[in-house]
Amino acid sequence: MIAAPAKARRVRLLQAGIFWLFRIATYFILACATYIFLDIGIKGGRTVFTTTPPFINLPFLTEPPQTLYVFDHEGKKQTLSDRQFRAWKGEHPGVEVDATSIAYSAGGIWPCIVGTALLVVGSMILALGIGISSAIYLSEYSRNGPLIRLVRVAILNLAGVPSIVFGLFGFGLFVIFFGWNVSLIAGWFTLGLMVLPAIITASEESLRAVPQGLREGSLALGASKWQTIRKNVLPYAMPGILTSSILGIARVAGETAPIMFTAAYAMKDEMPWQVAKFTDFFFQGVMALPYHIYVVSSKIPQNEYTEGVQYGAAFVFLFLVMLIALTSIILRERSRSRLSW
Repeated sequence: MIAAPAKARRVRLLQAGIFWLFRIATYFILACATYIFLDIGIKGGRTVFTTTPPFINLPFLTEPPQTLYVFDHEGKKQTLSDRQFRAWKGEHPGVEVDATSIAYSAGGIWPCIVGTALLVVGSMILALGIGISSAIYLSEYSRNGPLIRLVRVAILNLAGVPSIVFGLFGFGLFVIFFGWNVSLIAGWFTLGLMVLPAIITASEESLRAVPQGLREGSLALGASKWQTIRKNVLPYAMPGILTSSILGIARVAGETAPIMFTAAYAMKDEMPWQVAKFTDFFFQGVMALPYHIYVVSSKIPQNEYTEGVQYGAAFVFLFLVMLIALTSIILRERSRSRLSW
C-alpha cells in the first residue's frame, strides 16, 4: 500500500522533469534565434537606415559593390568608394596618397538583390511545376507497386542529400556537360532539383489528405479523372502545397554551395537584362546575397569597414526571404479561408 504512492510520486517527478527539459530546450532555441536576429537587425539596421531623410541608405540598396579606399589627406581621414576615389584623383592631379583598398566595402548590393530574387523565383517555378505534377501522378494515378514504393524511398533519400552534392551535380551536368556555363538557368535547375524532393513529399501528403468522398462524388456526376483532380482535389490541397513552397523558398534563398558552382559571380556590375539578345538572359551568371555575404565574411580582411557591409547584406537578405515567404503565407491563408470541408 505504501509502495504504490511512492511509485506514482516518482512517475510524476519524472514527467515533470521531462516537461521542464522540453520547455527549457524550446526556450533556449528561441533565445538563440532571438539573439541572432536582434544582432543582425541592430547592426544591419545601422547600415540600411539613416537618421536623415529619406531615412534609408539608398546608395547601399541601389548601387553595385565597390572597393573602398581609406587614406589620410591634409590631416583628415578620407573613405571613398572606387568611383569617388577616381574622381578625387582627377580633382587633385599630382597628389600622391598612401591609400588602403578594401574590396566590397563601398557601394551597395543592388546586383545581389536582383540575382537572389531571380534565382529564387526561377527555381521555385521550376520546382513547383515539376513537384506538383509528380505528386499528382504518385497520389492520383500510380498504383502502389514495388516500383512506386522504390521511387518514394528514393525521393525521401534525396531530401537528405547535402546541398554541396547538388552543387557538384549541377556543376558537372548543367555547367560542363550541357555547356550552360555559370548561368541563371544552371542555377535554376540545380536549386529546383535540390528542393524538389521536399515539395513532392509535402504535395503528395496534401493531396492524400483530401477526403476520398470528394473524388467519388465528382466522378459519380460524370467528371473525368483530370477534371476531378483540377476542380475538387487541387483547391483543397493548395494550402499544404503552399506550405511546402515556403520551406522550399527558405532553403533555396539561403544556399551558398549550389549557386557558388552554378550561378553566382563574386563581382558583376551588369544587370541580367543588359544583354544584346533575349536568350542571353538565361545564360549569364549573377551576383547573389548568400554568396556575397560569404565572400565579404571570409575572403577579405576583416575590419571596421567590412562589418557594415556584412550585417547590412545579411539584414537585407533576411528581409527579402521574409517578404517572399510572407507572400506564400498570405496566399495559403486566403486559400484556406475560401475552403470548407
